[in-house]
Amino acid sequence: MRKLHTHEASPLDATATIFTGAKIHTVDDSTAGAEAFLVFGNRFAAVGTLEECRTEARRLSTRTTAVVELDGATVVPGFVDPHAHPLMYGQMLSWVDCGPEKAHSIPGIIALLQEAALTAPAGVPIRGYGYEHRNLIEGRHPLKEELDQVATDREVYLMNASGHGGVVNSFTFDKHGIDASTENPAGGEFFRDADGELTGELSDAACNILTGVNGVKVGHHGPNFHLEDEPEEHLRQLSVAQDKFLAGGVTTIGDCQVTRREFDMYLRLAEQDQLKTRVSMYMLSHLLDHVIDTGMHGAFGNSRLAFGGIKFYADGTLGGWTAYFPDGYVGDPCRTGQLYHEPADYSELIAKAHSVGLQTATHAQSPTAIDMVLDAIEAAQKAHPDADARHRIEHCGLPTAEQIARMNLAGVYPVNQPQHYYNWGEGVTAAIGTPGERFNPLGEFIAAEVPVTISSDAPVAEPKPLEAIQAAVTRVTRQGHQLGSDALRISADQALQAHTLNGARALGREAELGSISVGKRADFVILGADLLEVPADAIAQIEVRETWIDGELAHSGYNHLLSSTSTTEEK
Repeated sequence: MRKLHTHEASPLDATATIFTGAKIHTVDDSTAGAEAFLVFGNRFAAVGTLEECRTEARRLSTRTTAVVELDGATVVPGFVDPHAHPLMYGQMLSWVDCGPEKAHSIPGIIALLQEAALTAPAGVPIRGYGYEHRNLIEGRHPLKEELDQVATDREVYLMNASGHGGVVNSFTFDKHGIDASTENPAGGEFFRDADGELTGELSDAACNILTGVNGVKVGHHGPNFHLEDEPEEHLRQLSVAQDKFLAGGVTTIGDCQVTRREFDMYLRLAEQDQLKTRVSMYMLSHLLDHVIDTGMHGAFGNSRLAFGGIKFYADGTLGGWTAYFPDGYVGDPCRTGQLYHEPADYSELIAKAHSVGLQTATHAQSPTAIDMVLDAIEAAQKAHPDADARHRIEHCGLPTAEQIARMNLAGVYPVNQPQHYYNWGEGVTAAIGTPGERFNPLGEFIAAEVPVTISSDAPVAEPKPLEAIQAAVTRVTRQGHQLGSDALRISADQALQAHTLNGARALGREAELGSISVGKRADFVILGADLLEVPADAIAQIEVRETWIDGELAHSGYNHLLSSTSTTEEK
């Protein structure tokens, strides 16, 4: 796998700053126990004792060196979130939050949407997000008739927390000519009741009706959540999303569903010098031939915006009951979910990408879907061996022990989201029974020497790495239940590496990101407490004080430490 390298030299007169007086977790065994680090320009220039940092600063710089005393804070590398959907997340932030902290019942959701409808301009759709039906008192999806209470003269769309579908009102179906006789599209479903009538629920490719004439019609290439707004509104949404990631301490993002819409927005932000986070883009699979034809055969770009690989979908989501279980769901034996591709067709696509050196990242949740992915990767590797291909399985919710062993042999990176079981772990067991307790079996990955990588999947979960780390360490859900055995848990130290260095490795960027190491880019986060020392159930409450990228303050939720606690040392 080709990796991104952007090691420009720092000028001799670059700013030199020493940070000390903190517990520093470098996520680098060679510098464990460091008491200080030197930032010179945009890189870590020294990590070790305070005197070592002072000596290196004198050697490098002709300027005065600032010394920042961090007063007992904790410093960790910038968090890497290798699987998220920033533009979609920013768009959701302009919708009505109907998540568990806002509503526990269908009437509660309807009230929130009705309140939004009171002030929305005429004809503007009402959109809500974040509900998980098994967390509602009713334990079911709302019906279209219930959304009709919000509006009958405009579209109403309530997106499921999974992002793979939701519920619409009757107006939406009427507008698009959808009725009980409409056939389900390939890769999606309009759900019906026992009498064959539309319930209002729709999933995956059926959501194409929401995107309009100019929307992305993805078909087998995944769920369609590319709802179109004006370009300036998309830019605003993406900017808001970046701020949220930075507030959580995230410095690098893997955008795992990039179409021309996302690509254009990133380029516009970059042109305006407003791309605040680092982004590695994974193009949606319908663009595979275009990517190959244009010669995008490996990771390239600059330190802020880079091309990572190709995103595929093997099956649907556990949250929306569209992940593929051929024997049906315990909670609804009539549902089996779906595979997005026939195995032979999918294998050809992976082979095509692998043969030109493209990293692939495939969404797969069920054992059947994961098996299809591993079969394809193994076949591609046999035809074109690559010891460092780093193919990824996104979510990788319920792999078998045998599949985990195969991942180890094939060098596959599972990219997990512990916040999924924090938010709706009980729903997984309700859907598929006791096997659901193994959802995201991080401890089993560690035992099999498979690298654990943690991400948010925002907007499915908030980009809050500390919340994700707490979930990985405790496996305790939002409702207070531990999901599965202690063997599935991992330590806070392992979880920190999973959300920093392993995330960088999953993106092919560990040479420049993921740890506080000499020569790497100076991305780091200042925390109010030590996540390795506080009780496990208190990790999510730790304050993210500051987020630094390239040695510059990118976000502050605290009094600016550099201006208030720094001293200077003359040369």
